[in-house]
This record gives sequence, C-alpha cells and structure tokens, in this order.
Amino acid sequence: MAVSLAGLLPDDWHMGNFLGRIDLGDGPVPVLIADGALHDLTPSSASVSGAIERGHTTPQHGRRIADLDARDPQLPDGATLLAPIDLQCIKAAGVTFAVSAIERVIEERARGDASQAAAIRGRLEERVGSGIRAVVPGSPEAAELKRALIEDGMWSQYLEVAIGPDAEVFTKSPVLSGVGHGAPIGVRSDSSWNNPEPEIVLAVSSRGETVGAMLGNDVNLRDFEGRSALLLGKAKDNTASCALGPFIRLFDDDFTIDDVRSADVGLTIEGTDGFRLTGTSRMSEISRDPLDIAAQAMSEHHYPDGFVLFLGTLFAPTQDRDVVGGGFTHKIGDRVTIASPRLGTLANTVTTSKNAPIWEIGISVFVRDLVRRGLADRI
Repeated sequence: MAVSLAGLLPDDWHMGNFLGRIDLGDGPVPVLIADGALHDLTPSSASVSGAIERGHTTPQHGRRIADLDARDPQLPDGATLLAPIDLQCIKAAGVTFAVSAIERVIEERARGDASQAAAIRGRLEERVGSGIRAVVPGSPEAAELKRALIEDGMWSQYLEVAIGPDAEVFTKSPVLSGVGHGAPIGVRSDSSWNNPEPEIVLAVSSRGETVGAMLGNDVNLRDFEGRSALLLGKAKDNTASCALGPFIRLFDDDFTIDDVRSADVGLTIEGTDGFRLTGTSRMSEISRDPLDIAAQAMSEHHYPDGFVLFLGTLFAPTQDRDVVGGGFTHKIGDRVTIASPRLGTLANTVTTSKNAPIWEIGISVFVRDLVRRGLADRI
C-alpha cells in the first residue's frame, strides 16, 4: 500500500527541495523530493549525511523513481518513511526560550513533583517573568539581572543558560536512533511527569554550514530532570524518544534561515481518553538566534558526518489533565502532531520506551547493509 504524503509535506512542497530517507524493502535509501518527483540519491550518495557533505542534493545527483501527484503525492508501494537523517550526531539546545527557562526552574524547585508546580510557577512569573524576557543572553543587562536574582535568592543553573553567554547544548540521542513520522515515540515507563517538545531542528554540515531544517519532538521527562540536572541524559535519551521529520527542507532562494526565525510550530495532543491540548511555539520569541546556537554547538568540535540541532521550544504544557493542579503528562496512546506551514507535519503515537520497537540498526548494521548492497563506497 502506498504511503500518502498529503498533509505531511507543506502546501508549497512543489516549490521546495526535501531530503529524506525511505525503505523500499531492501534497506534505507536517501531520497530527494524536487521538481514534482521523488529521486533516489544512491547513484551518488548512499547516505543522507554523505549527500549533504558532497552537495549531492539536486535531482541531477539521483535517479527519478516516481512522479508525485500534485494533489496526493505518494511514496512507492511498500515504501516506509524513515527519520530523514542517518550518520549525523543528534544535538539539542535547551532553555532557549524564556518560558522554558521558567519551567526548568519550576522542575528544579519542585524536585520533579508536578503537584507543586502551579504555586512555584506563579511566584517565579511574578519575580522574573518580565525581566527574563527583556534581556539579551550574555549582555550587560543580563549580567545585572543575574546579580539581582542572586541577591534575591532566585538564581538557578537554568537561568544561567537562559540569559548567560553560553547556551545549553547536549547530545540528545545516539547516531541512527531517531524515529520518523508515524513511528511510536517513547517515554520511560517509570516517569510520571513528562511532555513532548515541538521544535525546529537544523541540519548542519561538517563545515558548520546550516543547510536546512525539519521538525522534531525532543521528548522530555520533567520528573527526572527536575530531581537533578545530572539526570538530563536519563531524561532525554531513551529508546524512541527522538522523533524527526518528515523531511529536511533544504535552504534555497525561497526558504532560508529567516523562515526558521519567523516560523510558528503548532502542537496537538489527542488522548484516547478524549483529552485534547493545543499550543504554539513561536520562533520569533527565541532568546538566542538559531545560527548562534548552531555555532555554539559546533564550538571546538568536528563532526565529520555533520550534525542536527534541536533549537528548543517555547511550549511547556501546563494544562491539567486528570486533577486540578496536577498539570500535564503523557498517557499511552496519545497522538502527538507537530506542524509548521513550511516544514510539514510530524505525527507519532506515545508508548513506553520499554515497549517501543527495539533499536537495532546501529552503525555496524548500517555499514554492513551498505556493503551487502555494494554501496559502501558511497557513504
């Protein structure tokens, strides 16, 4: 049965260039949607990371395998849509919006107990809500706000990365562990306070060039990180906890980093219990410029296969779900839909990381598969 891309691709998809991965039954294939058609890029590059590194991201570098109907573009019969990255490192930035900074301080002060969050939120909003929104991170004004908050006993490690000179950048998930549109997303089975994080994700080459953007869900466990920031790895890196897709929209004359800076990212959560929550993350409210965050992620590293970078989110769900004051947390079966007009739609259904499909295609399996198909020299 063919997979329809209608509703997944943005309305102006026929004007853009979209890089991704599909499985046609014999292993992952890097593909490009351009000029109204689907192109297999393996004649020149057998990996998405390789295609980006070589600049093999035009129809001339591939083989046309399907024309796409303008009203109902579809993948070939039997194809599976995968996360649109492979060998890139998966990085993420946190606390890049004022609201997310406040919510992280709440987690810290509540020690991961959701029942205490509402009261703490009110006090923090009253004391730092306007101030934290008004300053540029790393500026003299930010340093002055820090001094005032320290004197007031309100300082936090999260406020340091919110308004200080250095962004929080961490490794979200191992290479090849991301899941794509339609796949289950996982939260730890022992977490009682968690949420999705709808974000824009940049694709960056080994040279530090930002080449495109996609959508992502940086699933977060608020109870774990709230107990200790040293539990960030356990809160962020779990099986199926990193969703990406549906495709990387490559930058061109019609879609640039300015479109990322001005993008709205919508979130809808629909539970099997009838619960429904909606929200929007507006990139115009980000505290740090996306290219500055990418430069800080690059820093003194060298990523030979490039990296992708979650930019953080404005959205932190606080709507009560079951009891007054209990806030929001996921339930098994929640349908999480993230959408942005120029990037498309990424939708996944929540399960536990324990029950999510086992992650089996690591680097060794990936390379052996390319050797089997005679494509190892095109990685």
